[in-house]
Order: sequence, then C-alpha cells, then structure tokens
Amino acid sequence: MSKTDTAPPAQADPSRWKALLFIALAQLMVVLDATIVNIALPSAQHDLGISDGNRQWVITAYALAFGGLLLFGGRVADLWGRKRTFVVGLIGFAAASALGGAASGEAMMLGARALQGAFGALLAPAALSLLAVMFTDGKERAKAFGIYGAIAGGGGAVGLILGGVLTEYLDWRWTFFVNIPFAVVAAAGAYFVIREPSGGRNRAPLDVPGVVLSTLGLVSLVYGFTRAESDGWSDPLTIGLFIASAVLLAGFAAVEAVVKSPLLPLRVVTDRNRGGVYLSLGLAVIAMFGLFLFLTYYLQVVKGYSPVRTGFAFLPMIAGMIVGSTQIGTRLMTRVPPRLLMGPGFLTAAVGMLLLTQLEVDSSYAGLILPAQLLLGLGMGTAFMPAMSLATHGVDPRDAGVASAMVNTSQQVGGAIGTALLNTIAASATTAYLTDHAAGATTPAAQKLLQLQGMVEGYSAAIWWAVGILVVSATLAVTLINTGKPGTGTVAASGTGGQDEVKVPVLAH
Repeated sequence: MSKTDTAPPAQADPSRWKALLFIALAQLMVVLDATIVNIALPSAQHDLGISDGNRQWVITAYALAFGGLLLFGGRVADLWGRKRTFVVGLIGFAAASALGGAASGEAMMLGARALQGAFGALLAPAALSLLAVMFTDGKERAKAFGIYGAIAGGGGAVGLILGGVLTEYLDWRWTFFVNIPFAVVAAAGAYFVIREPSGGRNRAPLDVPGVVLSTLGLVSLVYGFTRAESDGWSDPLTIGLFIASAVLLAGFAAVEAVVKSPLLPLRVVTDRNRGGVYLSLGLAVIAMFGLFLFLTYYLQVVKGYSPVRTGFAFLPMIAGMIVGSTQIGTRLMTRVPPRLLMGPGFLTAAVGMLLLTQLEVDSSYAGLILPAQLLLGLGMGTAFMPAMSLATHGVDPRDAGVASAMVNTSQQVGGAIGTALLNTIAASATTAYLTDHAAGATTPAAQKLLQLQGMVEGYSAAIWWAVGILVVSATLAVTLINTGKPGTGTVAASGTGGQDEVKVPVLAH
C-alpha cells in the first residue's frame, strides 16, 4: 500500500471516544462472564440441586453457544449493521443474565447460559468491528485498541475478583445480575452516541449452508475438547466429535470456496498477516487459560486463599496487562512493525510462565508468583494490542464483522483446547507422582502433604507445556506477520469502492 495524505480523515466521528467507552464496557461484561461464573458455580450447584455430572454444563452451555455462533454473529453484524447488532446483543445478554440470576432449577440455569452465549456471539464481533470502522487514524487506532486489548486480556482476572466478592459477601445470583447495569448503560450509550460509518454493510444473501456447517463444526470441536477433559481422549464420543468436527469444517471450507456470498470469505483468513494473528493469538490463549485455571486452584486449594483473596492475588497480572497494552503497545505501535511487539510480548509472557514451573507447596507469593504475573501481564498486554488491531486491518469493510468474529473464535477455541489439554497433562503428572511416592506416605499428615505435592507437580508439568506453546506463538507471530510499522495516515481498504470506501491505517511493507 502506498502512503497518502497524513491528515486524519475528515469524516472521523467526533463522538468516537465516547463510543469507545460504551464498547469497552460491553467487552468487559462479556470477558468478565467467562470467569465470574466459575467462582459462583459451587454455590449455584448446591442451591439449584445440579448434579456433579451436569455441573460442567453451566460452563459448557455458554461456551458451545458462544463459540458455535460467533461466525454467524459476525456475519449478522455485517448484514444488519454493527450498531444495531451491538445493541440487540446487549439487551439479549442482559435478559439472559436476569434469567440466570432468577434460575429456580437446573434447566432454567442451563437455558440462560446458552442464551448468554448466543447473544454474546452477536455482541463480541459487533464491538470489535465497530472499533475497526470508527477509528481510522493510525495513532488514534493504536490508543483505542490499546484500551480494548487491555480489557480483552485482563477482564478474565477482574472476573475472578468480582466473582469472589459477590459470592462471598452477597449471593451467587449477583454474578448474573451484575451484568444488567453494565448492559443497560452500554446499550443506552451506544444507541445515542455511536454513529456507524455508512456504506460498510454486506447485504448479500445469507450463506445458510455455511452457517449450518460452521456452527455444527465449531460446536463439535469445542464440545470434543470439553469431553476430553472430563471423559478422556480415548472416549468413543470424544473421538467421534473430533472426526465430525474435521468433516464439518472441511465441508465448510469447500462450500466457502464456491458459494457466491460466503459466510467467511477465505480471503479473510488466507491473508498472511491476519492468519498469523489468528494462529498466534489462539495458541497464546491456550497457555493463558491454563494459567488462570491452575493458579486459581493453587492459591485456593494449596495455599488456602479465600475466593476474594484469590481474585485480588491476580491484580499484578491485570496491572501488567494494562501497562503493556496502553503504554508499551500503544506507544510503540506506530513506530515498530507489529511482529516486533507480538513476538517479544509472547516471549516475555513465556519467561513469566517459566518462573511458575518452579512452584512448590510452600512457594512465596511475593518471591515467585508476583514477578511471574507481572511478566505475564506485560507480555500479553504488549502482544494483544497490535494483534487485535491487525486482525481487522485492511479487511474489506463489508467483512469487518466476520473478521472480528474470527479473532473471538480463535480465542474461544484456544480456551477450550487449553482447559482440556493442560488439565489432562496436569492430571496425568499428578497421578504418576502419587503412584511413585505413595509408599513413603504412611501417616495422615504425610498423605495430605503428598496430595498437595502431587497437585503442584501436575501444575508444573502443564505449565512447562504452556511455556512451549507461548514460544511457538512468538515464533509464528515473527515468521508469518510481515507487515511494516503503521503510518499515521489512511488509505482505502482493499476491495472497496464508491460509497463503500472506508479508511484504514497505512502499513508500510
């Protein structure tokens, strides 16, 4: 692309920074929901009489609906308008949250969680694509995506804090009800403030075969990893789900290559830079989800922290993500190529993860966990910000919604893989350790200590895998992403013309 006039675009929305506030609030609500319910689950299970076998469905129902419908939600945003989709998603998410908070039984709770996931799948890609089309000046885009990246990366840890506080001091139902004020404020603000640029809609007929194949394929994939965690990798249904997913997604790719108006135009994912972002980000999320899981169990079970104290123990990571995203990433994004932020960012996070492989039963929070979290936060924050921006950069504005959905899809699938894969590794390592050392534990105190040592041994083994995954993620980012540093000017997105022209930042190749 060639550089053009460096002045900000004349049609830049004067209310775009106010709009960012409401978009960020909505994104925070969605990210919070991914972890806030985990803290409340034991209390909700007891009150509603949910069996141990069905307990996982409180999490899984949300994950399947959200992950399976993301591409469809992104296409709806392109077709229907991002602002309208965003507001409808918020209202629906609030209603589903109210239903979950008022749940009187298992069926009502699971239905509410599935509805939350479905409306979240509308909301998340609409939020990111609104940013992509509203912030078109290079420096402004860097700041906007810095804020968004910090929320996307750190919101899960905030959910642990808020979930702990609400569950411990109020009631588990408030982990659902708390979404309602978030959604109402964000929807009202979006309705009155957001002015979506005209001419960016994709009014082509909906690709129904693509919707069916992608939804079923993604649901099979996410559910397969969920089953693998609970029933094992050799379980016949688990294997069947993976085979079905491979067949369905292969069929989806074949359909998208030939239909006139594809749900996911293959140009969105075959672009070298966007493909590099989707792959490296998805891998990094595998490592991050494993860390949240193991560190939460370590602090609560091994160290005996309360839910509230556990939540606050994640604050250094949140602080690191905010600094990495809004200070390091934002300041350097217009000065260096994205790969020189993403690669070193993921490697810095890998160093933080490497420290956590040294976990022992009596490890010091201040001496080991605190510095590890700071490095993880700084690294992930620095990498997430350019990744979020680059994932929607240069895409045809008619495809902005579905390109944004691919970012969320890579994170959702990465989260499902991370939870299942790293949990399995940890469980196997724990079992092996207990088998090898069982003979030496002859007293109740020794047996209890052995159990804790076995758990920590399992966490350490899984965290070693997470280190390797982050190194691979950094390698992919540096190898595949070859775009130059963003300029501060704007150019027309490729594939547009006439009234559909939308401005995007210049990238020097």
